[in-house]
Amino acid sequence: MRITAFRSRLAEEFGALRADTIAQDHVFSALGGRTVDQALDAGLSTREIWQAVCDAFEVPAERR
Repeated sequence: MRITAFRSRLAEEFGALRADTIAQDHVFSALGGRTVDQALDAGLSTREIWQAVCDAFEVPAERR
């Protein structure tokens, strides 16, 4: 998944403002103690990051 598609999915799921906050501020243990933005900068795949976000926020399977 491209980063732009990932960002769109994040905004669709959480709303634009909350998506930005999650990406910048929420630290995910599944991402090695990184935020979404840090994980992207570190080269982790968007698929891996999306899975971590979905797991942390209990996003239903049909929207993953």
